[in-house]
Amino acid sequence: MGTLYIVATPIGNISDISLRAARTLLTADIIACEDTRKTGILLKEVAKLFSGYQETAKPYLISYYDQTELQKMPEIIELLVSGKDIVLVSDAGTPTISDPGFKLVRECAEKGIPIKTIPGPSAVVAALSVSGLPTDRFLFVGYPPKKDSNRQKFWRQLHEAKETLQTTIILYEAPHRILQTLDEMISTWGESQYIVVSRELTKIYEETRRGSLIDLKQHFQTNEPRGEFVILI
Repeated sequence: MGTLYIVATPIGNISDISLRAARTLLTADIIACEDTRKTGILLKEVAKLFSGYQETAKPYLISYYDQTELQKMPEIIELLVSGKDIVLVSDAGTPTISDPGFKLVRECAEKGIPIKTIPGPSAVVAALSVSGLPTDRFLFVGYPPKKDSNRQKFWRQLHEAKETLQTTIILYEAPHRILQTLDEMISTWGESQYIVVSRELTKIYEETRRGSLIDLKQHFQTNEPRGEFVILI
């Protein structure tokens, strides 16, 4: 019986890879990844950083993303049962966190297949750690829904949750929807609500801005939004 390894990879800066994660990636039989090209580049960079690594056989890469998850799962389970060690990675950060993989983990657990975590970078925790907002409790809600009707319900429920739980709320947003999201948050919380927005974490143009919803909306109206966003409120 093989083992499924859940390996966190850098969210931007390649130097954030841990020695354990590097060793696991470079010695795995198979790597299941969202984008085989990106993971191939990552393996080359990791090999350069991993001092003393002697390449024997390169891991075989399997494409595994949202649209193929159910299709690929039986193949991966069969390989694990046959004794192959498989690493699951996302394009960046910790797999299964707003990325595919939890169904595979659940299936492996049900079949008694060993599962190990190689912890590491996560945009959620990275943004929270520099936000200056309370960290004793937080609620991560992933990306807002895409449909307008679902988004209205989402913001209403989020407002109620924050009031009830008295917790920091964290969500992701794509650059092309950040202004829409800030507008909708203004409608829910008001222009003066204090928030923190991080983007491009660990990269060259890393930015964390703090201020009112209206201030940050005006900033991104005049500065083209780029990179994936983490919003904390």
